[in-house]
Amino acid sequence: MCVARRRAASPKRPTASCTRKPSTAEPSSSAPSATPVASAPPSAMMNALNYHILPILLMLSTPTFTFLVTFLTNEAEAGLSELPVLMKEGIGALVLRILRCTLPSMGAVVMLFLFNYLALLLYWWPGPTKYGPLSENGVQPDYADNGVAHCFLFSATFLAGSQLGLGWYKLSVLYDLFPSTIGTLNLFGLCFCLFLYVKGLYAPSGPDSGSLGHGFTFDYYWGTDLYPRLRGVDVKKFVNCRFSMTYWQLAGISFAAASYERHGVVDVGLWLCALSQYLYLVKFYVWEIGYMRSIDIIIDRAGFYETWGCLVWVPSVYTLHTRCAVAQTSYLSAPSAVLIFLVGILGVGLNFWADNQRQVFRETKGKSKVWGREPVYIEATYKARNAKTGKLEEHHSLLLASGWWGMARHLQYTFELMAAWSWGLLGGGTQSVLPLFYPAFLTVLLIHRAKRDEIKCLDKYGEYYQRYMQMVPYKIVPYIY
Repeated sequence: MCVARRRAASPKRPTASCTRKPSTAEPSSSAPSATPVASAPPSAMMNALNYHILPILLMLSTPTFTFLVTFLTNEAEAGLSELPVLMKEGIGALVLRILRCTLPSMGAVVMLFLFNYLALLLYWWPGPTKYGPLSENGVQPDYADNGVAHCFLFSATFLAGSQLGLGWYKLSVLYDLFPSTIGTLNLFGLCFCLFLYVKGLYAPSGPDSGSLGHGFTFDYYWGTDLYPRLRGVDVKKFVNCRFSMTYWQLAGISFAAASYERHGVVDVGLWLCALSQYLYLVKFYVWEIGYMRSIDIIIDRAGFYETWGCLVWVPSVYTLHTRCAVAQTSYLSAPSAVLIFLVGILGVGLNFWADNQRQVFRETKGKSKVWGREPVYIEATYKARNAKTGKLEEHHSLLLASGWWGMARHLQYTFELMAAWSWGLLGGGTQSVLPLFYPAFLTVLLIHRAKRDEIKCLDKYGEYYQRYMQMVPYKIVPYIY
């Protein structure tokens, strides 16, 4: 078996712990074999920028953007091109129109309560217990692997309650209540993040909590608890997966129904977009435990960045292209829509294949074959603190360097972007810029996430990850980047 095995202990071997604090450093741009050197402490200006100015700008601009795009896609002619016309009335008048459009309503409150109540009931559906990786302080969170049951039971219940079944509401309900839903979620999200901030300081769920020492602004933005739980409910799993992803999954169906109600015809582009996204999210729930081991969960704390982002940004931005298509239709012919759809489905399938390949490899401890061959991997060691004794202990991890993971270190992001750009085009991206905002945003996000992930891995595995970077020199796109 071709394996890059762990070397014997050496005085020169780094034993970096699994640091879970956010880093402002950028990964080295030198050759993968270069030894990382300690950087100079950031200046007072950089500290102010990273821990105060940028968080404040993001916490002001992102809610404003969600209100703006919600308003624009609620108008008869959706698009950024309408802004100059609307601003002729004056900024004050425009702000009032946006606030009136997104004002919370009782209908939105009731819908969100029932939506989350059903998600809470399904949260306790039985499933095998799976575990996340050890945290810096030795915590290994446990999760019930019941995402697939949640996915199909929730979808079936949503469809059964609509006009297709019991007739309690229209299938287009998520579209009809969307503006007031975003207003309600924004208000709740900001308050909930404040609650989590206080809880992490005074009633944390584990040792990976507390202030990071940069003041209230950054603690509220980043969070004060890595794995907060409320009466046994994991906040991240519930907010990120059971609300955020489920809303996105069903929004496509609801928005396609709204389009048919409004225009009286089936918009092939929009319907295929909704189908592609639904299948992508089925894939997500099959792989949900893999997500619970990703950087979103094991590094990012439950603060504004993570929790408000999943409560508000995902429903607002990840559905943006489908809302644009309701307002103006996608203008795609059936052959063009099918071709774009097939490219997207290929991306969804390859994304699942890559993620599943690594997950099976890890769960079998490297004993499964990869593409019919013995896997190539590095057996790395790292240190984490024992939560009971408080002592650092050595642990082992396997870094897969064959199959998809031998072509690029984050090749799954390439496949995910294939799907995202297909959705933007199916949602009207051939006619307007606004439907392409989500795939453009995701491109920037994934490039940044790849950098953050490598900072984390270099810190955790040291020379082992450097060796992995030598074996797999490309970051996201083979032979390009």
